Amino acid sequence: MKRVSRDNCVYEMSPNHKAVMHITPGEQVLFETWDALHGQSVTNEAGLESMNYNPATGPVYIDGAQPGDILSLRIDKIEVEDEGVIVCGKGMGVMGAFLEDSVNKTVKIENGMAVFSDKIRLPLNKMIGVIGTAPKDEDIPCSTPDYHGGNMDCKEIREGATLLLPVNVPGALLALGDLHAVMADGEIGISGVEISGTVTLTIDLIKGKELPLPMITNEDHVMTLASHVDLDVAVEMAVANMVKYLQADGFGVYDAVMLTSLIGDVQICQVVDPKKTIRVSFPKKYLHGGL
Repeated sequence: MKRVSRDNCVYEMSPNHKAVMHITPGEQVLFETWDALHGQSVTNEAGLESMNYNPATGPVYIDGAQPGDILSLRIDKIEVEDEGVIVCGKGMGVMGAFLEDSVNKTVKIENGMAVFSDKIRLPLNKMIGVIGTAPKDEDIPCSTPDYHGGNMDCKEIREGATLLLPVNVPGALLALGDLHAVMADGEIGISGVEISGTVTLTIDLIKGKELPLPMITNEDHVMTLASHVDLDVAVEMAVANMVKYLQADGFGVYDAVMLTSLIGDVQICQVVDPKKTIRVSFPKKYLHGGL
């Protein structure tokens, strides 16, 4: 199995980056990752706006990937180190206007639990915060989610799930990082338990198919994702993508809308990045064929 060193990291997804490795479709690859802060501390004097953050390991070139293809990424394993950090404070996140100081809290990982305090231990829900392909003709910071993926901070991008991303440039130029040991929907304080670790993916290609990307599929659900600076617009985009997907699966538009209203959950991934991210989750057992 190939291993991509975290010494190869970028702070933006770009069509101009040089690939650090070539991958054959169907191959399993291990990515080493830094935590989101790359070892830095956030203070009132040195806020996120003055720092490089959300480094992503890569990019890797997938042989045979061409614009219009779909990159299929099965997340086989996520391993995290034994210590992470939470950031919260002045000017950051939903509550930033009400906080006077910026605080970094170290969190130990012990026996599959995150030790928040002497009395509070939280079960891990390991996930990937940043994962994306190169945009077609621009550089997008790793901190920003968009059509290419990026910093979607979606807790369903976890072990056992398959993430589908667009190929916008030859080779796709995949990069990932920003692991979280624990994070809730919303990520309202601007941080999960930010942590270094490794991700093992099986990388494949889907050719000759159109899907409303990005998408996630797991054992039980299919999910559409969308990001926009306006949360309402992000909701409309993610819902429209699910309706489009259901139409392609054989439902009429009215049935697709009604079913999504009945059993399609609209969920907030995060509300703290430059663009906010929404997912719509639909049970696979009601699909005609599906992914």
